[in-house]
Order: sequence, then structure tokens, then C-alpha cells
Amino acid sequence: MNEVKQLIDGYRRFHKKYFQELPAIYNSLFEQGQAPKILVIACCDSRVHPAQILDTEPGDIFVIRNVANLVPAHAVDDRPHGTSAAMEFAVKHLGVKHIIVFGHGQCGGIKSLMEGEHLDPDYSFIDPWMKIAQAARDDVIKRHGEADFAKQCAYGEQAAIKISLHNLLTFPWIKERHGAGTLFIHGWYFDIETGVLLAKQGDQFVHINDTQISN
Repeated sequence: MNEVKQLIDGYRRFHKKYFQELPAIYNSLFEQGQAPKILVIACCDSRVHPAQILDTEPGDIFVIRNVANLVPAHAVDDRPHGTSAAMEFAVKHLGVKHIIVFGHGQCGGIKSLMEGEHLDPDYSFIDPWMKIAQAARDDVIKRHGEADFAKQCAYGEQAAIKISLHNLLTFPWIKERHGAGTLFIHGWYFDIETGVLLAKQGDQFVHINDTQISN
């Protein structure tokens, strides 16, 4: 139960900070509602919490988390689409100005993708989901087939971000706003080993300090 107690202790610190010492933040969020300007599509990985890495306050960012921070292509088929529904809410209803696809190193989802399809029931949901990024795997194998597996995974992590950025623009209401210059799209990559944050610039990923960020 020590694990659960750690969470309760954390809640107590959170409550003390935001409801006793700095009550104005949540008073405003309660009275006026949320109005984040940034949507972050991140991975479920426990080491990559965008709010922690980016040092944000409550209400600053709207976060979608799924395996390998993937964006599926636009589809209208009357089936439930969790990531797409959350994107629709963020863009159409909250009016976010930026979308960041936030990838990272040592991604388990990308590792499973690079391994290839598994004949294992433990991957019965993971494998179909990771097919969203199949083109990324194919490209890495074509370009870097001689690299060791860890390096292929690193290439795959960044290639998958590019797939998701492409898929964002298959949503007509994202493409329209992006074309009009009212919605900006970014691809970021967090290196867990070094703590370095990279941003996609052209076809490359460069240090975040070396990029021009659209307002």
C-alpha cells in the first residue's frame, strides 16, 4: 500500500498548493472554465508526463495520451474513436492554437512496432493500434536496415511523429485552420536519457532552442 499512500501524500501537497496557498488558479478555472491554447498528444509512458516536463500550471495544456503518441488518420465510420474525439473537442470547442505531437525515447509502443507483428494474445490490442505507424517502420527498415535494433527504434520514434503530423492534416477541420494560419502544428521529441527536447524542423529534429516557434 506504500504506492497508494505516495499518491495520497501527493494529493495533499497538491491541495495545499492550489487550494490553500494559490487558490486563485482553480478559482478562475472553476468560474471561467478551461481555455488552454495548446493541445499535446503524448504517450502513456509513465516517464513522459508533458505537464511535468514542460513545467505547466493547471489549465495550461490539454493533453491526450495514448500508446506511442499516435494520431490515426481521419475516419467517419460511426465507430468510437477516442483520440479523434479528444482532438475534436480541443480544436472545435476549446479553440486551441497549437497542436504538439510529443514523442520520446525508449517508447515501448515503437519497440513493439519495430519487432513486427506478434503471434501473441498479449499484443491483441497493441499490434492493431501500432499499424497506424506501419509506414514509419517500413521507412526505417528501408533506410536503416543495417543499424542495430535500438537505433532502429530511435529512428522509428521520430518517423512515427512525422506520420502523426501527416495524419493530423487528414482531419478537414484541422487542415482548414492550419491553412488559414490560426492553428499551428509541431512535432517534439524528448530524449529520456539526456533530457534534451528536440523539435521537428523541416525533415530533421533539432534542439528546441534552435527552432523558430510560431506564436
